[in-house]
Amino acid sequence: MELNYKIAIIGQGYVGLPLAISFSKFYHTIGYDKSLDRIDELNREHDSNLEVEVKANELLSFSSNKDDIKDCNIFIITVPTPVKENNLPDLSFVNSASLLVSKYLKKGDIVIYESTVYPGVTEDICVPLLEKESNLVFNKDFYCGYSPERINPGNNSKKVNNIIKVTSGSNDTIANVIDNLYQKIIDAGTFKAPSIKVAEASKVVENIQRDVNIALMNELAIIFDNINISTSEVLEAAKTKWNFLDFKPGLVGGHCIGVDPYYMIYKSKEFGYFPDLINKSRELNNSIPNFIIGKTIELLSIHKKNIEKSKVLILGYTFKENCNDIRNTQVEKILSGLNHLGCFVDIYDPLIKMEHNNLIENPFKASNKYDAIIAAVSHNEFLHYTINDFKQISNENLVLLDIKSMYSFSTWKF
Repeated sequence: MELNYKIAIIGQGYVGLPLAISFSKFYHTIGYDKSLDRIDELNREHDSNLEVEVKANELLSFSSNKDDIKDCNIFIITVPTPVKENNLPDLSFVNSASLLVSKYLKKGDIVIYESTVYPGVTEDICVPLLEKESNLVFNKDFYCGYSPERINPGNNSKKVNNIIKVTSGSNDTIANVIDNLYQKIIDAGTFKAPSIKVAEASKVVENIQRDVNIALMNELAIIFDNINISTSEVLEAAKTKWNFLDFKPGLVGGHCIGVDPYYMIYKSKEFGYFPDLINKSRELNNSIPNFIIGKTIELLSIHKKNIEKSKVLILGYTFKENCNDIRNTQVEKILSGLNHLGCFVDIYDPLIKMEHNNLIENPFKASNKYDAIIAAVSHNEFLHYTINDFKQISNENLVLLDIKSMYSFSTWKF
């Protein structure tokens, strides 16, 4: 069967595109996305996410035509799984993708999910959709697997091929088939989980662990700020112990760490247990933008600068360094809060090209002066700025809030 694999990757974002390119080295692969603009740019060999180099080859094609996936026998679903405004899981994309695939599902086909979900979504929610629309029987006529994505945007050393891949299947035979499939493209190797639910749970646990640990660092940073000692200096001393976990405080946004814990919270509450630590960590991390706003106002007051109508520059708008992904960016909350207080806020982020009233061109090449500057995201480009660079765009005394501890000369570090 392997020689006849034809793979459809549903969703051509940060996860799906690298997969499509990788699998096309061995198999006929179709990268499907419902966005005509996305498919158009990929067919022009351009990735606006700036994550991978897109090059045409005879085994790879991109399409927004649903019928183009009808002859595929491996379907890999890599669509977003965000949360709604009330932080409940939003499975609308994965449900829609399941319905799409179900229309073309044939006997012997395999559907693999990579979208982050809580344990049980694949078998309890997606499989019934596949069965109903296809009139096929799960684990008799078609099969499923789950292999959580581990894409790390902005990190050139951690690409899809050199990150260990967790795999799983709906029975032992299919688990082996799926594991062998991914071994073709994953140089770092695979880990075959004993069940789909275990694989699903492993993904959310990865990001919950980071969320909880960052929340601890954020709480400590607030304590140290009150004590008036440097958090970064404390952590430098603490991490000399061999088993210290080197997490740092900061803004927690994006489509993984800032979202995945809500999936586990939802599932846990279904069984009558409220996960207090996970929930409190989310609350604490969500409160950090307000803390940064408060420090900005405090420092403006200390330097006798009028808060209302103060000009503030924010460096960085993406949710993390060195990528152009703005999903769930916590910088937006800082912007909104300062605007609400009457400040005039400019944002400079060289990695994003979008329509936004507050985005400006390089301020270090302009004549604007700022009452406060917030270094929010540690893009490589920002690391080279000097104290003179900041002084030349500052009104009188430099007020530089350094959330990522990038500069030795900052007025305040988180």
